[in-house]
Amino acid sequence: MNVQQQAEIDRFLSSGDHDDILFQNWPGSSIIEQCVNGEAAMRSALNAAILKRTERAAVSECHDDSRLDINVRTKVTPMVQGLFPRNEQTVILDMLEHSVVFLTPATISTIIKNAPWLRTAWNLANMYLSSFGAKALADDAPTIVGLSEETTCYVSMKYYGINNRFEDYVLHEAAHIFHNCKREMIGLPATRRRKWLLDIDFAKRETFAYSCEAYSRILELGKTPLERFRLLSEHVEEPMLSDDRVDADEYADILREAVSSRNGWKRILGRCATKKPTRS
Repeated sequence: MNVQQQAEIDRFLSSGDHDDILFQNWPGSSIIEQCVNGEAAMRSALNAAILKRTERAAVSECHDDSRLDINVRTKVTPMVQGLFPRNEQTVILDMLEHSVVFLTPATISTIIKNAPWLRTAWNLANMYLSSFGAKALADDAPTIVGLSEETTCYVSMKYYGINNRFEDYVLHEAAHIFHNCKREMIGLPATRRRKWLLDIDFAKRETFAYSCEAYSRILELGKTPLERFRLLSEHVEEPMLSDDRVDADEYADILREAVSSRNGWKRILGRCATKKPTRS
């Protein structure tokens, strides 16, 4: 590896940034081949960095894949039934059932190799390192526990250490798929005005995912309307979300409306959907 190649890899590992133009430093008979070789080198270096930082971490407990027996279909079924017409539910559930990928020692190498973008691979590497208490690749690396790309939900092993009963990373990331996935991608009919599974306003995407996450947990924990109202009161009295992309008051109000409704999923969608322009 020459000096220019090493410098570009070092830059990528420390920041997640890279310059496609500099792939010219890699061998290849065409620009495309140079890009392929450059990306492969960066992904390989990323995997090596992960291995180095986790070799002393306590990863043994995560080798037991028997804990990864989560039934995704059962978990997301109420949300899908509440948001989509009956004739589309099976297709969407089939897609979601195979969408969740946990970042474990057995899967991380392949995940990094096949992640759609180098920046995605870098974010996933830091998510994985965080799950073992290992040092991140950069001080400003995102501290996330889940990430969605198109129809794939990447979930940290921290999922199994959740101590907040109103949290569910899997449900949260599955909700994000609805605005990431085009209908035609999974075989559903699409129109010019109906391209995505759900048309969620860009500024409300995190609000939508957090609301779906909490509402799902309230439905799971509360078997009667009275129990659900009690759970909602307990949740909104707790320290609210620290995510600055979400207005805490609006989030609480959306949940109140959802819990008070026959189909709370539709209420959440109504509050977060892209507003259609009105005719003058």
